[in-house]
Amino acid sequence: MAKSSENTAAPILFDRALLRMRQARALRSGPATFLLDRVVEDMEDRLHAVLRNFADVADIGTPGEVLRQPARDRFKSLVHIGLEKFEQETLPFQPESLDLVLSALAFQFVNDLPGVLAQIRRVLKPDGLLLAAMIGGDTLTELRQSFASAEAECEGGISPRVAPFADLRDVGALLQRAGFALPVTDVDRIVVRYDSAFALMQDLRRMGATNILVERRRTPTRRATMLRMAQIYGERFADPDGRIRATFDVIWLSGWTPHASQQQPLKPGSAKASLAEAVRGKRD
Repeated sequence: MAKSSENTAAPILFDRALLRMRQARALRSGPATFLLDRVVEDMEDRLHAVLRNFADVADIGTPGEVLRQPARDRFKSLVHIGLEKFEQETLPFQPESLDLVLSALAFQFVNDLPGVLAQIRRVLKPDGLLLAAMIGGDTLTELRQSFASAEAECEGGISPRVAPFADLRDVGALLQRAGFALPVTDVDRIVVRYDSAFALMQDLRRMGATNILVERRRTPTRRATMLRMAQIYGERFADPDGRIRATFDVIWLSGWTPHASQQQPLKPGSAKASLAEAVRGKRD
């Protein structure tokens, strides 16, 4: 995942105009929403477990409804920032104007994730919450490996086909870097089975989630390479019944803007009993 600094701009990894076009095409042709449906249900469960009220809420980039009714009724306002409003990755909110920021399956397409997290930290009020889910980890590792092997065999080289994904440790470190308190990350691993690699790729098109890397290959893939990829996929990642597996890792991230009411770590040297004394007491 790209990282920014004060002196250098983050590299442009993703063709966001192409992403919008492909997501619109997916909506017209009948989208595959099983990942988004699962994330939305999980989002509602996680919010239900938070014992506090939120008034002003923003959803950033979710390709659909981030919450269903009646979960939306908890808030005074819920503003959706779609990709068309987020082209420059600049949030249109005043500092400390929001109580809650949500995002589902969008942050994996952000060029400057550290910068966006820092903006979210600024627009949240004290004790405000960020709750988001993004694709990451080992997502589509089977497809990535199969394409790499097929291209090496058939074309003598490998082209970028699957976007680079952040891992759990990276995301946790970015939350801390952005200044969030009580950061939490976890992974929901979803394994989906398909009749063939081509059925998986059809679902990816129906998600609007095919290759949008700026450095993607611009010429059509040779038929022989595609057939060899599907053959390798079946050889390496099929179950006994012949169906193949596809891994999707959903990384969940949450963090609070600092507030005096939150639990604070003990200051160094403030402990009232030493570890050595505790161990000695057990031995006695």
